[in-house]
Amino acid sequence: MQVIYLDNAATTPIFPDVVDAMHKTLAEYYGNPSSVHAVGRKAKAKVESARKYIAQQFGVLPQEIIFTSGGTEGDNTVLQGAVHHLGVKHIISSPIEHHAVLHPLEHMATTGLITLHMVKMLPNGLPDMVDLTRLLSTIPGKKLVSLMHINNEVGTKIDLSEVGNLCHEYDALFHSDTVQSIGHYQLNLGDLPIDFAVASAHKFHGPKGIGFLYARKKTGLGALLMGGAQERGMRAGTESVHNIVGMETALRMCYKTLDHDTVKLQELKSYCMNLLQNTFPNMEFNGACADKNASTHTLINVRLPLDEKKAQLLAFHLDLQGICCSKGSACQSGSDTGSHVLKELLTTEENSFPSLRFSFAAHNTKDEIDRLVKVLADYANS
Repeated sequence: MQVIYLDNAATTPIFPDVVDAMHKTLAEYYGNPSSVHAVGRKAKAKVESARKYIAQQFGVLPQEIIFTSGGTEGDNTVLQGAVHHLGVKHIISSPIEHHAVLHPLEHMATTGLITLHMVKMLPNGLPDMVDLTRLLSTIPGKKLVSLMHINNEVGTKIDLSEVGNLCHEYDALFHSDTVQSIGHYQLNLGDLPIDFAVASAHKFHGPKGIGFLYARKKTGLGALLMGGAQERGMRAGTESVHNIVGMETALRMCYKTLDHDTVKLQELKSYCMNLLQNTFPNMEFNGACADKNASTHTLINVRLPLDEKKAQLLAFHLDLQGICCSKGSACQSGSDTGSHVLKELLTTEENSFPSLRFSFAAHNTKDEIDRLVKVLADYANS
């Protein structure tokens, strides 16, 4: 059976060229980058070359790029560092953030380290800017705003410039989880009014277990992991040279074909939406999927008009048919709690119908979409 992989928001297939680059690095650049001898210096050069490329790609300084194990570590470094090192007492976020943001915030709020404020959400998944302005204008002291660029479940895309400028108008730091946008959008982080951003390589066809944090110079952010002096003291632990090279290689490949891939994905998303609407006239899109300006071209989240019995077995049926997608965030798989994002954005009645996330990459085709919709239609009519 042909596998149709439409869960690229959870993770992406690694590029073969990335595997080759990592294999070569493992074999030839095995030194510890902290060692001062020739073998160590060769490895160190690979790390710094990757850092320099990433900095140039996003319009920032090399010293503002810190290698991490991925998005979760990057988010925790910023949020916990803002409290412990920058004196932040109030953090504004949203109830539809990734759990890598929500869980540390909830923990710090529960233990009395911060006061947590949740901005109101619009039905399409965008933050209510009037409410955000109210919060920023009334909260005293040092504060930070944490709002993700692209929501990993419904694909809603905030305006980083609008939010960042508002934050800085009220002297608030601005952190954004950009895991779903790095590798898929051109972002000049140096020009944007953003203080902290995070990335994870496995979201753009790189290896798992590696990512980077952008921390604007002079913010004063401190380390989360302490030990050695790696990453200019910002992240202790021997650098994973082969993973760093893999991430650099994946980024280079993504941005080399970005314009072409963006057009293809926009067309694929529109094709999928139109075919689903024609097949299921009563279906609905969750979040801002139907709005090109307010959503990403990389995913859609759909709510299907199926009865409760069919809804319970839908994901299982798709899996049996070789179709990989998600009922919500992959980070929630195995959980019976359901999607916290959809619970926030939908009514109880709307949430009684099954929702599916289909997320695309350049390897996907219209033929795969045809088969997906046929499988769904056959199941609905069986």
